Amino acid sequence: MLSYSLRFRQMLRSREAGIMLLETLVALAVLGVAGVAFVSALGTVSKATTIADERAVAESLVRSQLEYVGSYAYQAVPTTYPADPTLTIPAGWTITSTAALVHVTDDGIQKVTVQVTHLGKAVLSVVTYKVNR
Repeated sequence: MLSYSLRFRQMLRSREAGIMLLETLVALAVLGVAGVAFVSALGTVSKATTIADERAVAESLVRSQLEYVGSYAYQAVPTTYPADPTLTIPAGWTITSTAALVHVTDDGIQKVTVQVTHLGKAVLSVVTYKVNR
């Protein structure tokens, strides 16, 4: 009976060594998945930050241009309004302000569209109306 007990203990020890190896491999797999998820999340946050910054710059440029167009003299035959000469436009950004009559005849109301593009891609477009006062 003693030899059976000794063999049983040795068998348990050898099984425990296999279990420890298996536990280590599972822990490494879980750690690897968590690492991949973390790196993926960092990439997503970086992209979201870039988009938010781009949007904030576009909104600032549009607001400034809309204020300038509002203070600019009404044009009877509208096509475009010039960009605000005091506005500092960052490299790669463009602002266009197009105007069109709302009705067939000029009744003193124009539809003005201000569009901001960054590196050739439209970021923000805002439509407003200008009234001849």
